[in-house]
Amino acid sequence: MNDLQSLGWLDGLQEAVWVLDEASQRILQANAGAERLTERPAAAMRGQSVLDLANTPQELAFWSEPADVIAQGVPAHTSLLRADGTLVPVQRCVRRVPWGDDGGSALLLTMLDRSSQEATERELETLLSELRATLDSAADGMLVCGLDRRVRAFNQRLAQLWSLPRQLLLERDDAVVYAFMAGQVADARLYAERLAAIDREPMQESTDIVELRNGVVLEMRTVPQFSQGRAVGRVYSFRDITRQTETQASLRLAARVFESSLDAIFIADSQHRIMRMNPGCERLVGPAAKGFEGCVAASLFGGGSDASFMEQVLRGWAQDGFWEGELWLPRDNGAYCAVQLSWVALRDDEGRLVQSIGFMRDLTLQHAAQKRIEELAYSDALTGLPNRLLLSQRVDTAIQGARQSDTGFAILFLDMDRFKIINDSLGHPFGDRVLQLVAERLQTCLRQTDMLCRLGGDEFVIYLHGGDASVAESVARRILDDMLKPFMLDSMGFSIQCSIGIALYPQDGTTLDDLIKQSDTAMYRVKERGRGSYGFYQPQMNANLLARMQMEHAMRQALGLQRMAVYYQPQVNMATGRITGAEALLRWTDAEFGAVSPAVFIPLAEESGYIVTLGAWVMEQAVREAALWMHSGTPIMISVNVSALEFRQPDFVDRITRLLAVHQLPPTLLELELTETILLQDAQEMEQRLRELADLGIGLAIDDFGTGYSSLAYLKKLPIHKLKIDQSFVRGLPDDDGDRAIVSAIISMGRAMHIEVVAEGVETETQQAVLQQMQCEHYQGFLCAPGLPADQFRAMLSKPLPLKAQGRHRPLST
Repeated sequence: MNDLQSLGWLDGLQEAVWVLDEASQRILQANAGAERLTERPAAAMRGQSVLDLANTPQELAFWSEPADVIAQGVPAHTSLLRADGTLVPVQRCVRRVPWGDDGGSALLLTMLDRSSQEATERELETLLSELRATLDSAADGMLVCGLDRRVRAFNQRLAQLWSLPRQLLLERDDAVVYAFMAGQVADARLYAERLAAIDREPMQESTDIVELRNGVVLEMRTVPQFSQGRAVGRVYSFRDITRQTETQASLRLAARVFESSLDAIFIADSQHRIMRMNPGCERLVGPAAKGFEGCVAASLFGGGSDASFMEQVLRGWAQDGFWEGELWLPRDNGAYCAVQLSWVALRDDEGRLVQSIGFMRDLTLQHAAQKRIEELAYSDALTGLPNRLLLSQRVDTAIQGARQSDTGFAILFLDMDRFKIINDSLGHPFGDRVLQLVAERLQTCLRQTDMLCRLGGDEFVIYLHGGDASVAESVARRILDDMLKPFMLDSMGFSIQCSIGIALYPQDGTTLDDLIKQSDTAMYRVKERGRGSYGFYQPQMNANLLARMQMEHAMRQALGLQRMAVYYQPQVNMATGRITGAEALLRWTDAEFGAVSPAVFIPLAEESGYIVTLGAWVMEQAVREAALWMHSGTPIMISVNVSALEFRQPDFVDRITRLLAVHQLPPTLLELELTETILLQDAQEMEQRLRELADLGIGLAIDDFGTGYSSLAYLKKLPIHKLKIDQSFVRGLPDDDGDRAIVSAIISMGRAMHIEVVAEGVETETQQAVLQQMQCEHYQGFLCAPGLPADQFRAMLSKPLPLKAQGRHRPLST
């Protein structure tokens, strides 16, 4: 036996290793590393398809490649599905290895867990982003260089101070940047000498004054940059001190400098009485500034001769020569302005206090920025609503109060119905503005004691203070009614429908997480029952959710267990009675659930993304069957429904092309049935893809026509050749005047635009006769036949249709 076949020596590896059958791609062996990575026993994995490890679009595409391509051994980053349903990032490598005693080969699949690596990378990316933001928010110009003077980083303030051209920054040529900066200095020789001296002393700090040719004076401070105890570079900081230098250096000597300072400065005598204020200080204090001259400086801050405040100042002077802190400065209008005060003591040679100088900086903008930061920490950036963190604090407080007063409250989980259509058709910026309007309207439905929180996307959570079932129901009704009132945005009127789930404290949960979970479950139940309403949480809902999860699991197993099949429903020509086409319909019969309606499992597949796998399988079965019909002498067109998610796959057109070539089916015998929603998504890309399909000769039909949200403009510009009238309109024929008018209008429009029309859901001869009278060209429905298994449909093709299905009716009188 081949040594590799035992895999015993591979169990010691940290890597996860599988040996795959090269033909079937099923697992033959798995090592201990594979068990740890997947959290499944190796015995359970034997015989499984490699796609059971992760049935993602990326994996489907990779394992559908030719064997030689798969076995090239090129490492790739992908995902692995663990037993608990989580996707783990891994590095995958596949190689061909000898296998068996007969000289055969197998595929050796190895995977390395990249979870920690990706987490580290994300953490590093976040840290770098924060460092970059911090650097750019600095008031000083910053330049970070290596010992070789190569530029490692700089901020936008540096570019502003040195007037660096944008093109120069984009080129990132260090020598050119240094040359430009040297050209801006008034004394280029002295500047070059100082830089050379700094380079010779990599461990020293220095501070220099640099005057630029445009008159700007910069304070250049340089400090070494250390890594592991050794200097690895140097950080240059440039501060614009054009005004400050003269102001602070000549404060006692030059009144002109004092007057021109932008800082708020006051000068006090040895008894702490204000002698002078500069204009900046007068502006900051306000119109009453002149009245403070001769008063103790502490009175500026409403303290008068407050001994405790002056004691702090005197201690600071004794220890450091200055006192620094934040204070509130009263204004004439009764408001207060936060200021940063630096109060410096000036002493003579004998240490006696002569004067003191106070430098004040207005902190209004800084406090506003800090307040904004705090708001962002507790609010949603898009709508300004409280976020989950603030909601959690509010609910925790409510729970503590409820325990003491034996009162409860309600949590409402609100989700906008079909909001994805707005985002897909009108774009995410428009969708964001809609969410802002929705948030404003929801607020009007609540009391001040309630709280509206946006969780993310189109999901909102509402805390109803002291709300019981009747209050929660009343609020839910009010929200549903108000949301249906028209919104107006960019001259476009629309209404929003939403679904609401309600959970009550304490009966439905004792924590916010529990209450949100239960209200979410109740909301989901509302959506299952038709959307646009509200519902209270019931304990059995969790069981229903479990049943849904079980159904999804069974659906994912159904293909492998051959429990799904493709049926075919005939499409009949009204005039000739001949079967001209067939629609491929997916049917599922499960051992536990029985015959599962497509109306149940197709939405489930779309929500989970499994619709891509199902759609690809149906397409292959239908094309193969259509090829059999053609080769047996009865060529007819096969129609296959395509979901929006499947149509958006990048390789969709290439996959259809390969499928037609493999089964030698002419493209003219394949028709794709699309929904109007598909035509709204990425309109330009979709139009290009539709034209590629039409250029191949593939037919394009609009399914359920008239039930979508789009305009009819696409019929004029897109290569659509068939419209299918939704059965909801056909069902009302001939008695419902509205349905009759709609059907007649669609048929007339199709004829005028030379587009074929097919009526769906025709069940009675009367319906057929009305449609024929309206000059509808084709129909399908139970009148001819329901969806049939492939063998029964082939048998039907070989026989003439019964008289009732051939359209031989006496015309209806008008």
